[in-house]
Amino acid sequence: MNAASSKDTARLVRYQGLFRFLNGFAAIAAIALSHENLSKNLAEVLPMLLAALYIASANGLLQWFDASRQASVCRLFAFVDALLLGCALGYLQLSLIPSLIFFLALQFNALTNDHWQKLVADNLALIVGVAATMFSLQLRWTTDVSLDVSLAPLVALGIYACIVGRNSLRQMHEQNEKIRQFEKQQIQLKLRNYRLSKYLSPTLLKAIQSGKDVKLETHRRKLTIFFSDIKGFSELAEEMEGEPLTNLLNNYLTEMSQIALKHGATIDKFIGDAVMIFFGDPSTKGVKEDCLAAVSMAIDMKKHMKELQQRWANQGIRKPLEIRMGINTGYCAVGNFGTEDRLDYTLLGTEVNLASRLESAAQPGEILISHETYSLIKELVLCEERGEIQVKGFQHPVKAYAAIDLRKNLKGAHRYFEHITDGFSFYMDTDRIRNYDQDKILRSLLEAAEHLQKTKKP
Repeated sequence: MNAASSKDTARLVRYQGLFRFLNGFAAIAAIALSHENLSKNLAEVLPMLLAALYIASANGLLQWFDASRQASVCRLFAFVDALLLGCALGYLQLSLIPSLIFFLALQFNALTNDHWQKLVADNLALIVGVAATMFSLQLRWTTDVSLDVSLAPLVALGIYACIVGRNSLRQMHEQNEKIRQFEKQQIQLKLRNYRLSKYLSPTLLKAIQSGKDVKLETHRRKLTIFFSDIKGFSELAEEMEGEPLTNLLNNYLTEMSQIALKHGATIDKFIGDAVMIFFGDPSTKGVKEDCLAAVSMAIDMKKHMKELQQRWANQGIRKPLEIRMGINTGYCAVGNFGTEDRLDYTLLGTEVNLASRLESAAQPGEILISHETYSLIKELVLCEERGEIQVKGFQHPVKAYAAIDLRKNLKGAHRYFEHITDGFSFYMDTDRIRNYDQDKILRSLLEAAEHLQKTKKP
């Protein structure tokens, strides 16, 4: 038997015992008041004495049974209680007011304890008791109304209702207190989850919150990886006090993280002033869209760095701080690495190393991207070739590009033209057109214009 059912059984036993005691002795008192010569007739007194003995000993008898059987035995006793109450009503010849009070008390007790099933059983027992008594004693229903006879059942009903009401009110207060404690615990858990979320990756946090077991497993996926750090931060750290330096770094990481999350990034880790971010896991919009989101994020970070530089200058930090960024796209192993006791959601692979090396090779204020990344975003992002650069850990030189800005933002400044519609796609970056190609391009444009003019519909 669980705790809830044990509590329900105890409640049933307690209230049924109270009902038996109050209404049983009230019925005996009502019968005694309605039959003045009762004490002279032993045959009439003996049933009431036996009923009183049952009322006094029923609760004690119930304790002889183990907890698992007490509920069923108590329901049996409740049936007997209703049957005896019916006999009392029959003996009272269904006198209107006491009968009505006892009937209401029975309904109230049934609904308080065990609802509809007990209500049906108790009323059936009541009817049987009334019918058996009136039939065996050949009694008739009386319309006499005696207030003296009605006093005992009325007092019993009032006491029973007050006790049940008081207990119900106390239980309601206890329940409300439990709800308040539960809500308090929920708030505390949310605060803990919020604090924990600062140290865990989104995937690990979601797995913990869902109740699923986090396993040592990885998968291979094409991702866009981003690294950044602040040029000159190490020198600044040697000059500044600990607290101002911590505030500066935390403010920088907070604002850069907000930009990253705005673009749908997964923040892997912070290493001092360095940031590692990737796109494409746990959710992805497609390799090309992820790549564009990464470069767009880097461009926004570069622009926001100008605001931070001005803010730091106003705070008295004159040393120029510039952000360097490196981006690469390729297949990586991503997932949970570590041990069964300590997991880290991150990614591994050559492509990760290349992104880190590109960041190290970037000039202050530059976004250096790999050829794979460039090939995915070149139509939407203006880039400049940086040629082949030698990076540590790679045997052959790596072709690199500097991402300048989104082409839609630089049409005037970089003489970039773009127009895309059904059946027509045109973009031109005059900064990258070689001199000896200009005549060929002009001829192609003129031929296209003449053909379009000839086929133009009126």
